[in-house]
Amino acid sequence: MSRWTEADIPDQTGRTVLVTGANSGLGLRTAQVLAARGAHVIMGCRSVQRGQTARRAVTGSAEVLELDLADLSSVRTAAETVSAKVGALDVLINNAGIMAVPNGRTVDGFERQFGTNHLGHAALTWLLLPALRQRPGARVVTVASLAHQYGRIDFDDPNWERRPYSYRGSYGQSKLANILFARELDRRSSDVTSIAAHPGVTVTDLTNNMASAHNSLFLRIGGKISHLFSQSVEMGALPQLYAATSPDARGGQYYGPDSFNGMRGYPAVSRMTAAARDDLAANRLWELTIKLTGITPDLP
Repeated sequence: MSRWTEADIPDQTGRTVLVTGANSGLGLRTAQVLAARGAHVIMGCRSVQRGQTARRAVTGSAEVLELDLADLSSVRTAAETVSAKVGALDVLINNAGIMAVPNGRTVDGFERQFGTNHLGHAALTWLLLPALRQRPGARVVTVASLAHQYGRIDFDDPNWERRPYSYRGSYGQSKLANILFARELDRRSSDVTSIAAHPGVTVTDLTNNMASAHNSLFLRIGGKISHLFSQSVEMGALPQLYAATSPDARGGQYYGPDSFNGMRGYPAVSRMTAAARDDLAANRLWELTIKLTGITPDLP
C-alpha cells in the first residue's frame, strides 16, 4: 500500500456518516475531514454542549446527536433519531471510548470500559443495521487499539465482578472485543462491510486525562515517554478514514499505522494477535453481547 493521505479520500457528497465521540480528538478530526469532503456528518456526543462547540470547528454539513454509550436507553434513542431523520446511513464509525478509568459501572450495571467501548457500540451498530442496509456498500468502522495485544476476555466474568479490577486489563479486554466484534459482524453480514482500525500512539484528550484520573507518577512519566513516539491527531485519524472511505479497504481487516510496530505512520494492514483472530471467541462474544444488551441483531 502506498502512503495514503487525506488527499486520497474520494468525494463524499451525498453520503451520511455517523461518528461517535466526535466532540474531540480523533472523532472530531474524522468529522472535519469527511464534512470537508462533502459528507453529512452526524456527530455523536455524550455532551450536547461540548458537541455544539465542536460543531463550530467543522466546515460543511454536520449536526450533533446526543449519545451516551454508557446508557443503553440513550443508545436506543439515538438510533431511533438517526433512523427517523436520515433513514439511510452510509458509514458508522465507532470511534468513542474511555481509557484506563477507575473501576465503575455504566447505567446498566456493566463495567465501564467494557460497557462503553464494546457493548454500547455493539448495541448502536445492531440497532442501525436497517439504516445501513439501505445503502449499497455501507460500512461499519470500529476503532480498536494496540492495547488489544494484552487483552483477554473473561467470558465468565466480563464485568470484573469476581476478580480484582485492573484498569489496564479491562481496557485491553474492551479493545480486543472491538476487533472480535468487527470481524464477526463482517463474517455474518452479507450487505454491510465491517472493518477495524487503530490510531497507533496518538496523543489526545483520552491519553492526557489517563494519568490525571489515577494520579499516577508512573503513568505521567510513561505519558511523557509515549509523546516521543506519538503522532498527531491528523495522522492518527488516517486509518479509520481509510477504512471508512478507501475503495481498497477490505471487510474483516484491521488497519493501523505502518511504522514503529504500529505506533505511527500511514494506513496499512495491521497485525492482530492470535486472540483477535479467534473465530470461536468472536462467536462466543457475539452471543454474550446479545445476552447482556438484550438486543438481537437483524441479520439475514
